[in-house]
Amino acid sequence: MSKEDSYSIPLGPQHPALIEPEYLKVHLDGETIIDVDINIGFMHRGIEKALQQRTYMHDRFLIEKICGICSSIHTLSYCGAVEKLAVIEIPERAKYIRMIIAELERLHSHLLWVGIAGYEIGFDTVFQLAWRDREIVMNMLEKMSGNRVSYSMNTIGGVRRDISKDMAEELRKAMDKIDARLHHYIDVFVNDSTITRRTRGTGILTGKDARRYCAVGPTARGSGISCDIRKDNPYLKYSTIDFNQITHKTLDIESRAVVRLKELLESTKIIRQCLHMMPEGSLSVKVPEIIPEGEVIYHAEAPRGEIFYYVRSDGTDKPYRVKIRTPTLANILSLKPMLKGQQLADMPVIVASIDPCFSCTDRVTLLDTKTGKTKNVDETYLKSLKRR
Repeated sequence: MSKEDSYSIPLGPQHPALIEPEYLKVHLDGETIIDVDINIGFMHRGIEKALQQRTYMHDRFLIEKICGICSSIHTLSYCGAVEKLAVIEIPERAKYIRMIIAELERLHSHLLWVGIAGYEIGFDTVFQLAWRDREIVMNMLEKMSGNRVSYSMNTIGGVRRDISKDMAEELRKAMDKIDARLHHYIDVFVNDSTITRRTRGTGILTGKDARRYCAVGPTARGSGISCDIRKDNPYLKYSTIDFNQITHKTLDIESRAVVRLKELLESTKIIRQCLHMMPEGSLSVKVPEIIPEGEVIYHAEAPRGEIFYYVRSDGTDKPYRVKIRTPTLANILSLKPMLKGQQLADMPVIVASIDPCFSCTDRVTLLDTKTGKTKNVDETYLKSLKRR
């Protein structure tokens, strides 16, 4: 059946299966999905434009609010970009602390995903157990930073808080607890029939399609593609750390689940090494309010995949331009090949398998109804600045 002959139903913008508003128009032949139209822009907040109206330091607090789950990696990338512009090298101890927080955030994010996957499949026990263990990570983040979600650890020039010897020992014990339970989750996702019947062979994304749609992170690595910025283009001190890049080749939801679960074991390994290798020393260096004119890019490995920051300075205390490409923006189009040929009942768990974050994905495009041409809001704004 062709797309034109099918009937369509809306999934969103408001839907019980979507915590955040987004619109997926699903074309069906009976219960079989033959195509899906992906529409974003239902919770656009104009953050990139707002960043141009605040100082570099004030922007750090706004950037932390882009995503509640990935607040640390956003500030890490932004601060790293500004530090490159200002030609500043942060202290070695600060680099390790940034890595520890980033890997704790990965643990937090992936365990949250494991729980959501169990919930979408209908296996509430997995949801409850995974989120119970996620509390171990959240409690450690709260003890280290004072906050459970927006940690505010990273600042331009370094970090704001230290990790004491007692806190480091407590963190090691927490990693031991998580390690002991991760092997159980891996066994459940690979062997439990309730889960495998919903994940094995469902939501296929071939390596060819993953490259075609520019997938990143666990979504791409679940299709057998090696792509991890921590390995491919190391930042901070990742080049000195021993850890494995996890890939899996069954191409389905189960594959993406195995990648995330095994990555958790690597994150605990990275945290232990950072605690062992972290030298004594200062936490930050002074940064001038006026950032030299120039432009830089900075990319890092967020829990969902590569995050990309472009920062341009015009020699003032405010950035001329900050452009952010989040992992979900790169991954969301890969839902099209994943969903084709699948049953409508499997759609929620397939969509969840890319671990989408719509709040940091949304962009707005202006459509000229007379010419049919589209214009990106940010490009239109920049052109208006040049005309002034």
